[in-house]
Amino acid sequence: MPSIEQTLKHAFAAIDKRSDDLIGLSQSVLSDAESGYREHRTAAKIDKWMLAAGLSPRTEIAITGIVAKVETGRPGPNIAVIGELDSLIVPAHPNAHPETGAAHACGHHAQLGNMLAVLTAVLDPKVQATLSGSVTFMAIPAEEYIELEFREQLRSDGSIEFFGGKQEFVRLGEFDDIDMAMLTHTTAEGIPGAIISGAHNGMIGKTAEFRGVASHAGAAPHLGVNALNAANVALSAIHANRETFRDADYVRVHPIVTHGGDAVSSVPAKVNIETYIRASNIDAMIDGATKIDRALRAGAMAVGAEVEILTTPGYMPSRYDPVMADIYRKHAETVFGAENVRTSGQRASSSDAADLSMLMPTIHPWVDCATGNGHGADYLVQDYDMAVVKAGKAMTATVVDLLSDGAALGTRVLNSYRPEMTKERYLAQLREFRSEKVYTE
Repeated sequence: MPSIEQTLKHAFAAIDKRSDDLIGLSQSVLSDAESGYREHRTAAKIDKWMLAAGLSPRTEIAITGIVAKVETGRPGPNIAVIGELDSLIVPAHPNAHPETGAAHACGHHAQLGNMLAVLTAVLDPKVQATLSGSVTFMAIPAEEYIELEFREQLRSDGSIEFFGGKQEFVRLGEFDDIDMAMLTHTTAEGIPGAIISGAHNGMIGKTAEFRGVASHAGAAPHLGVNALNAANVALSAIHANRETFRDADYVRVHPIVTHGGDAVSSVPAKVNIETYIRASNIDAMIDGATKIDRALRAGAMAVGAEVEILTTPGYMPSRYDPVMADIYRKHAETVFGAENVRTSGQRASSSDAADLSMLMPTIHPWVDCATGNGHGADYLVQDYDMAVVKAGKAMTATVVDLLSDGAALGTRVLNSYRPEMTKERYLAQLREFRSEKVYTE
């Protein structure tokens, strides 16, 4: 049996042979970005690649998702390698879609490339012959928690239940036979290399609609009820609560006004706000959500308006597996250089990869290969060799290590892991987060 080093030599050679194609695929996705649950063109590109590789991908999972499984024919764990299909909406981004404003200001296009790099390596006969178990490749929609009204409509018509793509994959049973999961994200922190992710915040989503009474803003404002004033009072009340959040909980609340009135000559009768409540643990998420509800209600009551508050399940706080992370670190140090691998602490951002970490061993490493502000118009992947090729090699090496020698290491990882939740409890918790309330007094 070849050594792991010999297997990785074949695996990396397979990736290097297709490196231009892998980078080209990522850049093609960059130039034609699509937001969550709309990624039909992006999904078609991944489907085409997988078909050309000789696989039989299943498509249209959770609207646009794709799954393809590579089985070795020998027993062992099933590892999911994930790429995210969706983009943000950043119209000022240089690569924004001219009609929709969709833009990869977070680097998911590179994720798809590094996922396919692992696929390319695993399909090499000399690599596959040394492995046990399976590797499942998942292109998953809708990681970015945006366009909530659109997703609420999808939920209403039965197309989805949850707003996050990985949540939908869990609900649909796509992770039922998956034992562990991994994906690699890009970032721009100014120190090129790989980052072992410490933790992500969880979050809950809220939309609030303030309803007042329209009236002539100049001639008869006294006959109206100003919904914008209600929203302004609510925003001030939210700010007044910030000092009550504990630093240790990493709470973040960041509302925006999505509709501020209909005409300047009319007292605003409808104003809409969206916000997240993020925190490092579920108790702090729920505490923050309770305080935000109270602030929203207070704003409406202060001016005699009413408010409808829709709370939607966001993402769980993460519990990334330290054993699996150490295995990845060992290989990342080989690929990137030991001096170029570091560990991050708690991140106040959120990801639905954290949801998977409640259920199975999961890692979410980063590669620092971009410039600009994440989610901003200036966010650009600069080093595609790092984002696609090296990131793909580090994940490939992790997969090979876990599944070599009869999948002995992968089996040890599974034996040491204790899930935070069962699938049933996880789905129940998401559903418990959801509520819709109208306050008139």
